[in-house]
Amino acid sequence: MYSLKVFVIAAIIIGATARSVPKERLGSYVLVEEDGDMLVYALAEDSEATTEEVHPQRVRRQAHGSLSSNPDGSSNFAAKIPIARGDSNVLSAIGSVNGANGKGGFGSAGGGLAWDNIKGHGATLTASRIPGVADQLTAAGKANLFHNDHHDITANAFATRTFPDKPNFPTFDTYGGKVGYTFNDKIGASLGAAHTDLFKKTDYSAMGNLNLFKDRTSSLDLNAGWSKSVSPYLPSSRWEPSGGLSFTRFF
Repeated sequence: MYSLKVFVIAAIIIGATARSVPKERLGSYVLVEEDGDMLVYALAEDSEATTEEVHPQRVRRQAHGSLSSNPDGSSNFAAKIPIARGDSNVLSAIGSVNGANGKGGFGSAGGGLAWDNIKGHGATLTASRIPGVADQLTAAGKANLFHNDHHDITANAFATRTFPDKPNFPTFDTYGGKVGYTFNDKIGASLGAAHTDLFKKTDYSAMGNLNLFKDRTSSLDLNAGWSKSVSPYLPSSRWEPSGGLSFTRFF
């Protein structure tokens, strides 16, 4: 079981700033390219009104990445580079290195492909390596269930197959999902679960987040919640608190 904690993150944005802002009408969406990104406005038509309500979403159209620091002094890096683009979809190459110690060692590393759709849907297929432990293959997807100016609901699901290095240890699968809600891009909450058949183990999580500050160059967020694991092989099962502050710098 691996736990994910959020620490200071510096996001690296690579690409030129667009000098023009072309607009394109695509069905019930308007596409506006701005600063190398594609802003997507979903048009909600009202038969009794003469105006249209627009709900923006953003699809990355340029290479970008993130760099974070861990308490033990190691670092995490992730990158995403678009390789094919259409009016409503972007296919990107993705890669990550976690727990790099600066001496050639790392906790895990992987890469794969990611697909993003202007309606907020997406999918990834990645392969990763945990040195001395196992190889992993993961398929994940997300679906935007609802979005307007104030509310957003997105569902995520994943399935991971783990191939342990030890020849006498069997291959095993972990699968799970999460549903998240966000209000005004400021307050959010999520419920998630993951199950591993081999260990008869199910992990549950209930998390919340609050954006304390955000502008074009940085963001400060508070994350908090509870998680627990249930298995006949565990002596006890109880909800454990987790959380912390995350600071993101964009440049």
